[in-house]
Order: sequence, then C-alpha cells, then structure tokens
Amino acid sequence: MQVINLAEPFNKSILPTGDVVLALGFFDGVHRGHQAVIQRAKSEAKKHNVKLAVMTLDMHPSIPFKGVKPQDIKYLTTLGQKNKLFESLGADIMYVVSLNDLLVKMGPQEFVDKYMVGLNARAIVAGSDYTYGKKNIANMQILPKYAKNRFEIIKVKHLNDKEQKISSTRIRKALLCGDIKCANELLGYHYQNNGKVVHGEQRGRKLGFPTINVAVNTQEMLPAEGIYVVKVEIIGKNVLGMASIGRNETFGEGRKVTLEINLLDFSQMVYGENVVVNWYYKLRGQVKYTGPAGLIAQLEKDEENTRNYFKKIR
Repeated sequence: MQVINLAEPFNKSILPTGDVVLALGFFDGVHRGHQAVIQRAKSEAKKHNVKLAVMTLDMHPSIPFKGVKPQDIKYLTTLGQKNKLFESLGADIMYVVSLNDLLVKMGPQEFVDKYMVGLNARAIVAGSDYTYGKKNIANMQILPKYAKNRFEIIKVKHLNDKEQKISSTRIRKALLCGDIKCANELLGYHYQNNGKVVHGEQRGRKLGFPTINVAVNTQEMLPAEGIYVVKVEIIGKNVLGMASIGRNETFGEGRKVTLEINLLDFSQMVYGENVVVNWYYKLRGQVKYTGPAGLIAQLEKDEENTRNYFKKIR
C-alpha cells in the first residue's frame, strides 16, 4: 500500500495517476462501522477496476475545530495501526492529510475540488455523518451541491450493535470501564497498544512473577485500571500474559499508573524492545493488599485464570 502525506499547499506531482474510489473518514479505531465503509468502497473499486484510496487525518479534528488540546486526546489507533488495518482491508493508497491552518480555513467547495476531484475520485464513499469542514455547511447531505456531478456519492448507513450505533465514542466508554469484551466486539478485532519495554522496580521478580514494564505512547488510550488477559507480540513471538494497569498501591500511595505484564513461559531479557499488547479480557479490578503474601496468592489465581481463559478459547 502506498502512503502519501498531503500538507496544504501540496505539489500535485506527488499524486498517483488514474481514477480511484475514495473512502473518507477519520477512522479512529477502524471499527466495524469504519470497516463497512472501506469494504463498500473496495467493492466499488473492484467493480470499476480502479484502486481503492482511503483518506484519514494526521490529528483528531476536534483539535483545530473545537480547540481541544492535543495532549487531551487519546487515540484508539495510531497512524501506524491505521496503516496496517487499511492494508488488511484491501486499500491501495492511504492519504494522510495534515490539518494545518490553511486546510482548516479552506471552504467546502475548495476542499471538494482539491481533495476529492483533485485526487481523481470517480466515487466517494463515507458514513452518512461524515463532514469535511464545519458540520452545518460541509456534510454529506450538501455534498452533491459541491460535487456538481463529477463523481458518484455513496453514503453508508450506520452499523448497529445491540441496537446502538457502533462508534469510537462507545469503544472509548467501554475501555474506560475495562469492558474489553464489548470494545473488541465493536472493533471486530482485539484492542491493541504499542509500547517499549523499559526498566521498572523489578519487584515482580522478587515476588516470583517477573514482569515487563511497557511505556505506552501518551496519546494512546489505555483500558481502565485492572488485571487483564493479554497476548503480547514481542521479538517475533506471540506470548500469553497477564497485564496490570495500576498504581501498585500495595507498595505505597500516590504512585503513577503503569502497565506491567507477566509473560507466561517466557524469560528472555527484552529491555528496549517494541511490543504490541493485544487485550482479551478483564480478570478483575485492582486491590490494595496488606502485604506481599496476599498479593502473591492472588497472582497465582490470576495466572491459573489466564491459562484457563486461553484453553477455553482454543
């Protein structure tokens, strides 16, 4: 898949030639609703024997349009994760559009001319609530006015789950509650976090449950505090584990939230390695113990429950 970054003003010479079907959206999470949009665009591209292009943005639109501070945004998927997911859905081209000042100030007609017609779109596919600027003047209902019959417009209806719209907002709420099962059902795959193995306090080793400490990008959303069943992609392996998101209050108050993972049947030194954490199930909430003995007993139960979980899903 070809990845093309577009920052206003961009040079048209970087654009590939030939018509495309263009799927539009921010696609945070690339959840089942987003997948339906991209799959509809893919079938349209096959029908016309053209390439499928997917357009996303380099930041959450609420930052420039609503004044939200960048540090206050927690993403479900990084651009790197979107890249992999778009490619798995059959995209040929990924456009990453920079939401710089010039683009934010651009009117809807100019945006359509440059970022739809200008990208050789013979058809545009988007969710029915997609906007390409201020909602009241740049929505899907008004798009035919700006399109001027130069491309086909395909609106994809919301996909529902349990009679509610599948949305990034619902997934965030599920993660904030630690409801991994719900989040994964809405995503259509296991929620992931990317991180790097860093040095910790090595307390787990003394307890008989050595852990890796994972530093996750601050803009990625972590599930709620608790103990979880996970699979970790590390040095080319998929390793079962039990993850703890919490403050280790058994060993003191006022500690920062950390992500520690006890990898089962794995003992290699992996400091500095990049990992992908796949979240499967929440075992329990965090508990403050009076001392190490109670914690060790609980960890033994957690390991047993983790192993049983994976036996069951096999």
